[in-house]
Amino acid sequence: MATGTNPDDHLPLTATTFHLLLALEDGDAHGYRLMQDVEAQSGGRVVIGPGTIYEAVQRLKASGFIAESETLPGPKEDQRRRYYTLTDLGRCVLRAEAARLVDVADLVKARKLAKPRGA
Repeated sequence: MATGTNPDDHLPLTATTFHLLLALEDGDAHGYRLMQDVEAQSGGRVVIGPGTIYEAVQRLKASGFIAESETLPGPKEDQRRRYYTLTDLGRCVLRAEAARLVDVADLVKARKLAKPRGA
């Protein structure tokens, strides 16, 4: 993966990376919560197992997209869990990928390559 600060240098993202960043856009979360959020927001199309979530998290940290959160989200949260937050670079990369996906969707629609879901 690219190491620069230009978000476009990191595109395209894998589905897993996109959904992890999207899940963190809602706020800090721990690994198990991220696994649940990714599966839910992708309608079950992207599933991250317990054996791979922390590998993915480490890769995103190394890329500078996320960091360990300095504070816990709430007093009832498990103090032993590590929480992760989006960095400024991660947020910019997420937005750049979202814009790229909108452009792709517009192209697909213009070429009438897919029917809308449920149609």
